[in-house]
Amino acid sequence: MSAQTQLLPLTRSSVEALSERLNDPRWMRDFRLAAFDAYEALPMPSTSDEEWRRTDIKGLDLSAFHPDPEAVSGPVTEAPALPSGVVFTSIRKAAQEHPDLLREYFMRVCVRPEESKFRALHGAFWTGGTFLYVPAGVEVSVPLASSTWIQSAGVALFPHTLIVAEPGSSVTLIDEFGSMAGGWSAFVDPVVELIVKDGAKVRYIAQQDWLAAITEIGIVRGRIARDATLHTLIVGFGGRIVKTNVESLLEGPGGHSEMLGLVFGNDSQHFDFHTLQEHRAPNTLSDLLYKNAVKDRARTIFSGMIRVHHGAQKTNAFQANRNLILSEGAKADSIPNLEILANDLRCTHGSATSRLNEEHLFYLMSRGLRRVDAVRMVVEGFFAELFDRVPLEGVRLRLQQDVDRKMVQ
Repeated sequence: MSAQTQLLPLTRSSVEALSERLNDPRWMRDFRLAAFDAYEALPMPSTSDEEWRRTDIKGLDLSAFHPDPEAVSGPVTEAPALPSGVVFTSIRKAAQEHPDLLREYFMRVCVRPEESKFRALHGAFWTGGTFLYVPAGVEVSVPLASSTWIQSAGVALFPHTLIVAEPGSSVTLIDEFGSMAGGWSAFVDPVVELIVKDGAKVRYIAQQDWLAAITEIGIVRGRIARDATLHTLIVGFGGRIVKTNVESLLEGPGGHSEMLGLVFGNDSQHFDFHTLQEHRAPNTLSDLLYKNAVKDRARTIFSGMIRVHHGAQKTNAFQANRNLILSEGAKADSIPNLEILANDLRCTHGSATSRLNEEHLFYLMSRGLRRVDAVRMVVEGFFAELFDRVPLEGVRLRLQQDVDRKMVQ
């Protein structure tokens, strides 16, 4: 990060300087400035707000962080192997090479800056990310990958992922978020927009493994049209405070959403996940499974909402949150919610929190296992149901390795 970038504060004049540095088209510059105006007008969330009641960020000093336009964030898959018409590039290049396409979708039809202070801040200072466009009827058979990497203290990073899947298309994107290890701090404000049109199929996987004292506040939102399918897997291993909204908006009949989540917290990590399964059309299906494990003094919060609108008959919605507490000082909160405005549907929600069962451990140890290996076997069994629902072998192997690493941290 250059000295010039280090001195760039989160101010309106910095928005203008950043826009000039990135050579934004005029419409993007105007978009950034309007987003910054929204940021200044919107209140900072506090524990008096229901959604933030269990996550206190009053110690977050945004003036201590500076945007880094040189940060590594974008596609890592070679583009030449892609089918004709597929656009897989960085958001920056898309603004230059596909301005009309990007302008139609970027924070306009899925996530909007005026929704919250942090989404407005993202709209003003986004500095990298991935744009993936798949034309109608095109199937991308090989999973694509993008990466966001932090290697400097004091940066504020605003990665943006935008997927537009036209009718009948199919694609998988694996988004990785990581950093160098250390006691230094940074701030990350990501936005993920998943636009899944009629009959399209999208699988989105976010693998987050910050190895520093990073505060992350972000959103993943999908809009699911008629007979479309969206699979999401959100993984959280790192960071100091992580606050993420994961939302599926089922807007067309026959829409299907699978929402998977895996969190493993240790030390004093704090993870707060709010999920939304919003059924706006009839004959839609959503199926959510989030599994959290905590040890030491870590804490997880899961707050899930199933909302069924008037007229969304024949809805099927399932929500399950399971928590495993591995230490006396760890804590897991689970708040499942329902808002039902239709009368011909099937909705179930539930949560369960358990601690290590000493009898189970004794049984395993009586068969010759060390206690540490017995605990590892219990944890692997706890996550097995979720692993089984991930069809990509490489992703499953990576998750198992990361869980094993967290066990010994």
